[in-house]
Amino acid sequence: QLQLVESGGGLVQPGGSLRLSCAVSGFALNYYAIGWFRQAAGKEREGVSCIDSSGGLANYADSVKGRFTISRDHAENTVSLQMNSLRPEDTAVYYCAAGSHCSDYPVMYDYWGQGTQVTVSS
Repeated sequence: QLQLVESGGGLVQPGGSLRLSCAVSGFALNYYAIGWFRQAAGKEREGVSCIDSSGGLANYADSVKGRFTISRDHAENTVSLQMNSLRPEDTAVYYCAAGSHCSDYPVMYDYWGQGTQVTVSS
């Protein structure tokens, strides 16, 4: 059974850091691109970052460029999102998803995790 499980969310002050992890089971990471999305209350789900199946290509939303870094560990079958210089507007539920290639559109992803809450507040 294909499964993705996010962890690492929490409450952090503005300017702080968090590291989210997406643990993948039931398939090998090198077959799928992994994307991170977020959804704030009352807003649509938006793409944050994505890394392709080889791990050689990563992309980021303009709003997080220079602050977030995506990486994958094939040995551990995990994908991480390092989030630095967090802002209140980064507050959202963060999801990881698996698809055949990177895309900004959630519909292009086949499998989703349950999400983890990130709250940036003083």
